[in-house]
Amino acid sequence: MSERTGAERGRSSAPPRFYFSLRSPYSWLAYRDLIDGYPGLADRLEWRPFFEPDERSAKALAQAGGSFSYVAMSRAKHLYILQDVRRLTRERGLRMTWPVDRDPVWEVPHLAYLAAADEGRGREFVDRAHRARWQEGRDICDRAVIGELARELDLDAARLASAADDPELRARGVEALLAVDRDGVFGVPFFVDRYDKFWGTDRLAAFADAVAARTARAGTRSERTAAPLTGQAPPGGDGGHAGGCG
Repeated sequence: MSERTGAERGRSSAPPRFYFSLRSPYSWLAYRDLIDGYPGLADRLEWRPFFEPDERSAKALAQAGGSFSYVAMSRAKHLYILQDVRRLTRERGLRMTWPVDRDPVWEVPHLAYLAAADEGRGREFVDRAHRARWQEGRDICDRAVIGELARELDLDAARLASAADDPELRARGVEALLAVDRDGVFGVPFFVDRYDKFWGTDRLAAFADAVAARTARAGTRSERTAAPLTGQAPPGGDGGHAGGCG
């Protein structure tokens, strides 16, 4: 039997991962389903941002040997998403306000997330940014808005609002995009457990089951005493659509 490569060993030992985007309504819904239905799993995941790079990040990503897989949305897909998300939010009893993006730079909120995570407040920032975007209709690519959200969370408003200007956070953003590339992430929400990948809100339950089954097989004391992964599965969407954005 041949020895496993370093990449294979890395995949087999990596924690389960949740790729999220503050841009995507499906990622927002998956976040809500994860927190409401699988809180123990949410605590064990590695949370990784997914965002379309601006010109500066795209150049740095290419120089690092990575690429970003993204296909512009057709008008037909855009209209479908409007209808589908309306249906899914009704099922969950949520009221949403569609935001209007004006020349968005997605590094602004996603690098601010990294800054919030440095303070142990990453998930709180994700929650507040999701609410601001999807329930209040605010422009989270507006630095002033990010500063306001930071102040609400008692975080450094100047640091979060200017995160896209910080060279160190920029470099970490490129590392996040390289992780997206390595894991073959093509849309969100995207869940990864070892070699298994799950795309879309409708795949969250299957992902949770896969992680729980692997945990049970591993049988180590630390895994046996970890927070439970199971929960009441949130309502699913259209059975023929994974509920994901590319």
